[in-house]
Amino acid sequence: MAAGEEQSREYLRRHRLPELLHRLGALLLFHRPERPREFLIQVLERVKAGRRAEGEYPFLMDEANVDAMFSLLDVLGHGHIRPAQYREGAST
Repeated sequence: MAAGEEQSREYLRRHRLPELLHRLGALLLFHRPERPREFLIQVLERVKAGRRAEGEYPFLMDEANVDAMFSLLDVLGHGHIRPAQYREGAST
């Protein structure tokens, strides 16, 4: 591998850019905003504020989504799930 390519890979890894771009793409597809550029700017501002502990970090799923997923796994309404159910839910 060429030195320039290795430096580029290290740069991407150090700044966690593939993860950021993946998350931004997922947020775009999930929310499908009318103005995607403005949406991305807002998300990046929230990331910046979240890093300074001034705001909430933008997640793909909100609390309502997590509650809905949990209720799908807790079909008997016990208020808890088994580790195997957790692993199954986390893998989808």
